[in-house]
Amino acid sequence: MKSPGDLAVIGGGIVGLATCYQMLRKNSRQKILLLEKEADIGRHQTGHNSGVIHSGIYYRPGSLKAMNCRQGYELLIDFAKRYGVPYEICGKVIVAADDQELPRLEELYRRGTLNGLKGLKRLIPEEIREHEPHVRGLAGIYVPQTGIINFGVLADKLRELVLTAGAEIRCGVKVKRVQAKDGRQLEIITSAGSFLTKQVVCCAGLQSDRLARHNHAELPVKIIPFRGEYFKLKPEKRTLIKSLVYPVPDPAFPFLGVHFTRMINGGVEAGPNAVLAWKREGYAKTDFSLKDTMESLFWPGFRKIAVRYWQAGAKEMYRSLSKRKFVEALRKLVPEIQAADLEPGGSGVRAQACTRDGRLLDDFYIVGNPPLIHVCNAPSPAATASLAIGKYISDRLMTRPGDS
Repeated sequence: MKSPGDLAVIGGGIVGLATCYQMLRKNSRQKILLLEKEADIGRHQTGHNSGVIHSGIYYRPGSLKAMNCRQGYELLIDFAKRYGVPYEICGKVIVAADDQELPRLEELYRRGTLNGLKGLKRLIPEEIREHEPHVRGLAGIYVPQTGIINFGVLADKLRELVLTAGAEIRCGVKVKRVQAKDGRQLEIITSAGSFLTKQVVCCAGLQSDRLARHNHAELPVKIIPFRGEYFKLKPEKRTLIKSLVYPVPDPAFPFLGVHFTRMINGGVEAGPNAVLAWKREGYAKTDFSLKDTMESLFWPGFRKIAVRYWQAGAKEMYRSLSKRKFVEALRKLVPEIQAADLEPGGSGVRAQACTRDGRLLDDFYIVGNPPLIHVCNAPSPAATASLAIGKYISDRLMTRPGDS
């Protein structure tokens, strides 16, 4: 067993790395250890991210998502400029395709204004075409702050900085549980032995609830994995999209709908859908884990959601199996899109917390107080917000209960 450190961070995704970075900025003399079960950092949500720098227009004012997205946006842009991480602020158009979406579009404008976005512009059909000549809709919003970046490159830069500052990163180490030791230390039980430390932050993404449940037996949420599948526009069709084009999202779900995203490398992604993944870290349709599937299906909250929204779920599953149905969703935004314009893209798995009473949590969810904190729900826009989430956590760690 190693001698005690000051802090251990579990999870080598962008939130875990950002937490290490922010802690070291506060106190560069801290002894910090980051543990990651995969062979390298950023193998899951960070490495499968579409690369959107979110503006904060979608999130309920006053929520952790809204506050951390707006602060994280500014911190992210400053970081990218300082360390030469390529990015572009290209703007985004959100489009209402029918009359039923118009009130929801107006609600997005209201939220964006309350969240401090500047330069939002309501668009009539002709103005939509000025921004995106191939896009059609009844009305829209132009969001100038939205941008694109490669979050994998950003994570690599964070790793470089925390290593240079003296942190240790150990990959290939699977954490089994965290437990109190002698009342003053925490013991991390891993596949590579035990580690002692004064404080622990768990940023375990798709495994976050499993680690948290060791310390919070009555944890009221379960991670339900949703796979998002993408197509790519063929190179000769990339001119159909100038920046980013999104539909008006369904407020019943914390997903943004099938959309078009220009990538920092010049490509254009189309997607994703949102289907139940049969494995927490399963990126292919055929990936399956009996344990993961049974945990999802037997969680009371998921069963309630399945009963309530079975039609929406069936449509997503059908769209996953049918390219024609996927194209129909895309044509609501760009009518001239054809199946021949698309080629297979990548996929990602979203770690989505579901409550026992049947809600998909639409905010970040952080459990516990120093010396042990669990980040139990940090889906999109967590990558955009990562530096702010890291700062939020580091502030809590540096001001333990009872401190003045």
